[in-house]
Amino acid sequence: MLNVLHSLRWQDIVDILIVAFIIYRIILLIRGTRAVQMLAGIGVLVIVYFGARELELMTLYWLLGTLLSSIFLLMVIVFQQDIRRALTQMGQAAPFTMQQGNADLDIGQLVTAAHNLSRQKIGAIIVIERETGLKDYLESSHPIDAILSHELLISIFKNVSPLHDGGVVISRGRIHSARCVLPLTRNPYVPKVLGTRHRAALGISEETDAVVLVVSEETGKISLVQRGSITAGLDKDTLHNHLKALFISGEHQPLTWKNWLKKI
Repeated sequence: MLNVLHSLRWQDIVDILIVAFIIYRIILLIRGTRAVQMLAGIGVLVIVYFGARELELMTLYWLLGTLLSSIFLLMVIVFQQDIRRALTQMGQAAPFTMQQGNADLDIGQLVTAAHNLSRQKIGAIIVIERETGLKDYLESSHPIDAILSHELLISIFKNVSPLHDGGVVISRGRIHSARCVLPLTRNPYVPKVLGTRHRAALGISEETDAVVLVVSEETGKISLVQRGSITAGLDKDTLHNHLKALFISGEHQPLTWKNWLKKI
């Protein structure tokens, strides 16, 4: 043991810490997703593989060996969504990433719109773009490019409007598009009581850093969704404080290495 400690270099310690940090971040990334069950399934295959070798079950051993020889390609295929999300988060956390401007975002208009939609029990989902671009999700949407106003948002989500289905995307302080089809969450632990709007809000927040406002058509409750987590039952003042903290208080923090390490 002493010989091992004496031969340990500072590079080895740094190497171990980096690998441990990567494993820790991977665990945080896949926790609560179907990737956990998939990893467990791969683990079972590995155990059966070594068991077949010990028991001299040559056909099974050859079959699993052929399969596991392409394990990295298999993992890329199986976990492509999780890998894409991880790389996106790394890009968001990069210390010299250009930030999307939120200075023009009129929080008051968003809060007023959400409050009025809640009072009238009009279902709505509003996606606020941040650093990660949302162009991949806007192919089937209807472009608007209008000044952000609560009157326009309310009129879009009324049932008589042809644009009320899907989400509205806010980009650079303007209403960019409506009738946007959003990806549903793949998290199997999402409560069944949550409807399609909330699942779509969770889905887009899992794949990007967008902030999503959801108004329930059944209950009129306002929810705020960010990074795969949901805060429900917000009133007007609480919603305003949350949005202010996200888009104003945190917007002008200097992007130092210390802040970058906090982000990742």
